[in-house]
Amino acid sequence: MVEKQMGKSIKILYSHQGGEYKSGDFNKYCKENGIVQQFTVPHTPQQNGVAERKNRTLIEFARSMIKGKNLSNAFLG
Repeated sequence: MVEKQMGKSIKILYSHQGGEYKSGDFNKYCKENGIVQQFTVPHTPQQNGVAERKNRTLIEFARSMIKGKNLSNAFLG
């Protein structure tokens, strides 16, 4: 989808070391399509600052909504 929308091919995919990015099928897909996979160092979320900040913003937003409705923080899991 990204390739078609942008008119460019993906050459390098930089991601965390989640299982979805290290599965055999996904590795095979990347190799077949000439995509180089690069991974962050385990347990270093600061290497992906933008995504981590967005996640924190979402959690803060959820906490505000829960508190605004006088619900228990147990809803955050």
